Amino acid sequence: MRSLLSEQRIAEGPSKPCTLGLVPSGLGSPSKIETFPDLRDPELYLNRELTWLAFNLRVLNEARDPQTPLLERVKFLSIVSSNLDEFFMKRIGGLKQQVAAGLEKLTVDGRSPRQQIVECIATVDQILEEQRGVFESLFGELEAHGIRLRSYGDLTAEQQAVLRRNFKRDVLPLVTPLGFDPAHPFPILSNLSLNLLVELRERADSKKFLARIKVPVGPCSPRFLEVGEDHHFVPLEEVIAHNLDLLFGDCKVESCQAFRVIRNASAERDKEPADDLLAMIEAELRDRRFAPFVRLEVAENMAMSHRRMLASELGLDLKQDVFEADGLLAMAHLMEFASLDLPQLRHPPHRPIVNAHLAGGGDIFSAIREQGSILLQHPKESFGASVERFVKEASRDPKVQAIKATLYRTSEGTRIVDSLVEAALGGKQVAVAVELKARFDEAANVRWARRLEEAGVHVSYGIVGLKTHCKALLVIRKEADGLKHYVHIGTGNYHAGTARAYSDLGLLSCDEKIGWDVADLFNALTTGLNVDRCYRKILTAPRVMKVVLLEKIARETALHSDASPGLIRLKTNALEDPDVVEELYRAGRAGVRVELQVRDTCRLRPGLPGLSESISVTSIVGCFLEHSRVYHFRNGGDDEYFIGSSDLMQRNLEHRVELLVPVEKPEHRDALGKVLEILPSESRRIWRMQADGTYIQSPGSQRRGRQLRPVEPKMGSAMVRETKSPRKINGELATHVQ
Repeated sequence: MRSLLSEQRIAEGPSKPCTLGLVPSGLGSPSKIETFPDLRDPELYLNRELTWLAFNLRVLNEARDPQTPLLERVKFLSIVSSNLDEFFMKRIGGLKQQVAAGLEKLTVDGRSPRQQIVECIATVDQILEEQRGVFESLFGELEAHGIRLRSYGDLTAEQQAVLRRNFKRDVLPLVTPLGFDPAHPFPILSNLSLNLLVELRERADSKKFLARIKVPVGPCSPRFLEVGEDHHFVPLEEVIAHNLDLLFGDCKVESCQAFRVIRNASAERDKEPADDLLAMIEAELRDRRFAPFVRLEVAENMAMSHRRMLASELGLDLKQDVFEADGLLAMAHLMEFASLDLPQLRHPPHRPIVNAHLAGGGDIFSAIREQGSILLQHPKESFGASVERFVKEASRDPKVQAIKATLYRTSEGTRIVDSLVEAALGGKQVAVAVELKARFDEAANVRWARRLEEAGVHVSYGIVGLKTHCKALLVIRKEADGLKHYVHIGTGNYHAGTARAYSDLGLLSCDEKIGWDVADLFNALTTGLNVDRCYRKILTAPRVMKVVLLEKIARETALHSDASPGLIRLKTNALEDPDVVEELYRAGRAGVRVELQVRDTCRLRPGLPGLSESISVTSIVGCFLEHSRVYHFRNGGDDEYFIGSSDLMQRNLEHRVELLVPVEKPEHRDALGKVLEILPSESRRIWRMQADGTYIQSPGSQRRGRQLRPVEPKMGSAMVRETKSPRKINGELATHVQ
């Protein structure tokens, strides 16, 4: 079966509907759709992996947008590389495990694991080709502003001497060359490491010798070293390559080429209950660091014999798993450029406001009682002046008896953990459900868990077999009329960095039923028992939420009429669950208007005649990462709105503890309605999916009508970390959290 999204390319052109693949091969004629289609026909479902890769093409398009400041464009270029690294670690790694295990089960879109790997690699090749073009164009524009990425060989002798001297003092002690021959085993390569493969001879008549040098990109040495005072930079690997005599003395260097490795992140251990979950996670982190390899990237000038040797040592297929990089390796490190202190090349700094209901001089609990509930919108509104303030005041308020929280991802700059520690040390009852298996944040969460336990916090690790992904805070306060529950429920993590960069929602409330619901949920999390108990208002996964959402979609279909048309509006990061897609198709076939804002992965195909003509799918890519989840059902005029942590993915709905809370105040519903509206001022950030899975950008910018569309497969050779600003080699290190 030919993939509709097997490769993507960016094509210029006027804004017009995409006509390619409107009724794809294998689907049949429009009449088949209009009568009674099989709603599980694989042609009706797009592939999860390929639609996620297509999202990265939309992100890459932001890097080429001339209306976006230059350093912001560099940021998007870096994000694409980081995302692709994660894709190979998580998704390709998992697919390779399925192939190795002999699993041939087809996805809902009709693809085997092996077929998905082939099509994904073809798509990644195309993205990398686009990325290289954007890189060259972007750094050409940066040169006009005095920012240059230079080659070591282009420097003057004086500049090389200064760089060599500083390198010898500040970086050389961090470099450890490792030789390998019959007497020295092949060195262990850590995940995402950038390396140099050096071939040399001790004497002219001696045998060749191979050595590996890990390029020490880390807290003490950035990837790009500044030359002089003019924002000119040289990659660290080039500096090492041109100063190998400092490592090997008088040995003759025959060749030196860069390479990079990516390991499988799916290093999960036995899923049976562990005696010590904390110890198991720590061991799993060690396993992942040295997990099986899934990708080898080599410099284009690397000899075939060296490629073959590396592939053999790493257990990789030379044709399928080794990729030649035409240019700079590991472009994720370009975030160092994006962090340069050049305000004229960046967006003006965003300054969040204080929510109007929290701007008074009273305590936050009085404000919540007076309002009943307060809807928060980040990053427009300050995270520190709302959520962090909520926990801080609770930690110091003598009337507060207990604080409970979930912790999925957080950061050093988030004051919530400090407040929880302060509350525990002050004698309050504090309980925290820490999710140790939050992907790529496991190590940080282990540290947080240990710190909280040392302060006397009751730390639990959720429920065996389920990730705790819900975002909830509960404060129990003794008041004149007894104990009162105050809650915060959010769509985003308790993370100060992402609260400034992600578009999220939150609800502060003292609603009695919601308060008791959240208290019951925490009891389930701390005991591991009966998470899907009977709640009064909230919806929880893994069992209840999906059933209720499907019922609400079906109800909208049943209530739909010309006099009272149905309306479903969903804003989510991903729409992947086949059952939800099938029910939405039923609603679309009945004529219900379905408006989907799906940031990245989306299996559903809008605009199919007689089936999904009333369904629209849009994706917004802009300054802030769209992260909020909003669910709206017209319900015959008695509108229902929910916000929470869950995307419409099988993993969220069936394998995680998730939480949706109803939003009931009319003014809050109006505010959420505006969140779901697509404003003309946002048009250049909006991409509309066509029936064949391609995306067309809305008019409204110099990129008017840009289209991401499929091309014939070209089978070539087969998210947000802390980074450093480039600096002088002996300068101070700045950090940026994405």
